[in-house]
Amino acid sequence: MHDFPDYWRFNLGIYVDMLIDWLKANYGAFFDVINNSILWFMVYSEKFLQWLPWWLVVAVVFVLGWRLKNLLSGLVFALLIFIVGTFGLWELMMSTLAIVLTSVVISLLIGIPIGILMTYSSHLDTAIKPILDGMQTMPSFVYLIPAVIFFDLGKVPAVFATTIYAVPPVIRLTNLGIRQVPKEMVEAAESFGSSRWQLLTKVQLPQALPTIMAGINQTTMMALAMVVIASMIGAKGLGMEVLIAINRLDIARGFESGLSIVFLAIIIDRISQGIANRFEIPE
Repeated sequence: MHDFPDYWRFNLGIYVDMLIDWLKANYGAFFDVINNSILWFMVYSEKFLQWLPWWLVVAVVFVLGWRLKNLLSGLVFALLIFIVGTFGLWELMMSTLAIVLTSVVISLLIGIPIGILMTYSSHLDTAIKPILDGMQTMPSFVYLIPAVIFFDLGKVPAVFATTIYAVPPVIRLTNLGIRQVPKEMVEAAESFGSSRWQLLTKVQLPQALPTIMAGINQTTMMALAMVVIASMIGAKGLGMEVLIAINRLDIARGFESGLSIVFLAIIIDRISQGIANRFEIPE
């Protein structure tokens, strides 16, 4: 009497499984193209980051922190990234950066256009917002399942899962930023004969840029937060070190790799915030 009746049970997972099998059978070539494209970009990004001399990276971090924040911030950021090198995790940090960079680039290529389209279509806005809600509340481990099914194990499924997890903020804030552009400014541009493209590129996007940059900051941080989980499907980097430390109960290894991720997150967050602040329009 207190148990839920079995005859009302609906096995939705079976139909999802059938959909994925159908996609793999009919669009396998499409997923191969995506796999090869992501792998190409990521491999060359990682090679470039690994090729950079350590002292040059430290210097660039210092200059960015100094110019975007202040001199003290530049010195602190340079010290933090130098400490990661003293842990012997420099190459793994570059691998992690390559995953984050690739995921953020893909997220921006997908998210900003969708955010713009949502601005111009109330029906699309209504349809996509619940999907974004689901993407942000879904446990991040769930994203590993379709990633592995479509792309097996390795770097590409890690990027795929990270992108799905990280893309909602930039979509939301692109849409929000454009909608917050003052109507008077839009009407003035239209009265001067601006086309829809000119209105978007010369008025709405420049005005919405601070909000969009905040979305990029959030997307970048969410991508970095996914690196440990992505290591479960073969993504090398600092996340893999954390996973190995958990499996071996190696406190020292886990502390160093976890602290390195924290340092990297602090540097990326503060620098991206500094870039976003540069685009703020003075009142």
